Amino acid sequence: MEIKHKKCLIKYNDKLFSCTTSIAMELIGGKWKSVILIYLIDGKKRYNELYKLISTITERTLSLQLKQLEKDGLISRKVYTKKPPLKVEYALTSFGKSLTPVLTSIASWGKIVANEKGEIIE
Repeated sequence: MEIKHKKCLIKYNDKLFSCTTSIAMELIGGKWKSVILIYLIDGKKRYNELYKLISTITERTLSLQLKQLEKDGLISRKVYTKKPPLKVEYALTSFGKSLTPVLTSIASWGKIVANEKGEIIE
């Protein structure tokens, strides 16, 4: 697939971008967004499940990132209030699921880097 790069201006969510890559990075860039999304590929998760899976994230950061991903339409948040305790589940939206090939490719490349240049500690 060939991508032609030409000068342009793109308006998305009331922000201006000079490249489509910038839009993608706005949505999934940073240290934690793609990590959260990759864990949601195989199905919905509760907050504590995500927190335990992502061992180096703080609770505050996880909460803020989940709110941003929900605001951007990549994940949905469902609250169950019928019976205590309160239960909240996060899942990929169809828009979020469209990222699956991209995220799995990035994860595969990361695994190659970890095996060749890093150290996997379990």
